[in-house]
Amino acid sequence: MRPDITVLYDTIRWEEKALLEAGKKNNINIQMTDCKKLALDLEKKPEDYGIVIQRCVSYYRNLHSTAALEGLGVRVINCLNTGVFAGNKLFTHMLLKKFGVPTPDATVAFSKDSALDALDSHGFPKIIKPTVGSWGRLISKLSDREAAEGIIESREGMYPIYQIHYIEEFVKRPPRDIRAIMIGDRVVAAIYRNSKHWKTNMALGGIAEPCKITAEMQEMCIKAKNAVQGDIVGVDLMESEEKGLVVHEVNNTTEYKNTVRVCDVDIPSLMLKYAIEKYR
Repeated sequence: MRPDITVLYDTIRWEEKALLEAGKKNNINIQMTDCKKLALDLEKKPEDYGIVIQRCVSYYRNLHSTAALEGLGVRVINCLNTGVFAGNKLFTHMLLKKFGVPTPDATVAFSKDSALDALDSHGFPKIIKPTVGSWGRLISKLSDREAAEGIIESREGMYPIYQIHYIEEFVKRPPRDIRAIMIGDRVVAAIYRNSKHWKTNMALGGIAEPCKITAEMQEMCIKAKNAVQGDIVGVDLMESEEKGLVVHEVNNTTEYKNTVRVCDVDIPSLMLKYAIEKYR
């Protein structure tokens, strides 16, 4: 039977299982495809995939499978540009600024020495992030020059992407951030991610509770989604004491398990219905 939607994944998480169950509930024919087993003949039209919802965790597998499928004429959510833009924190930051979205102050440096010079100039503490990465991995707080030297030195021996030093202000805020789920031009649900640690990622022990969606948040999230040319994204915001709401990240294949759990919103069904309606 021809699939209405293909869910392309490389790791089965709660979210992918939920999409399959939502398909059954809504009489939408879902095809689950493991990208690790996928081989595409780039000289031929592909077999029928319907609309592809891209859920690969691997940044590089995600980008390259999207590029190949789109090149063969398949509709993919999110598109290749979203994968590129939202998957890189520097690219996201520059596009958010272009679209008038408030962000934490940031600096990018291209060597150890230039990074340390920038830190000496702007002061501590700061946050250093890999431009490509997720789940809070390799994000460190630089409290002083000694800590910065050790952390940056360790990155100099890593893969070249980790030698691009993206340095962000340490935002003074409540001990939480906000994850807003965007489907089309609407925030369908939002949560606070509370944590005693300065990292609030759910993968690192953050605790979720519902967050009221304000008009300001809605407008900011729409701009952030449009900045990265997204359809279905997660927008991460912080409540800065100095600037108010700021956006620090946009997620291309956002996780929504805890948002569904605490907000009681059927996000998987909304995702499938949006995909069908957009590309019907």
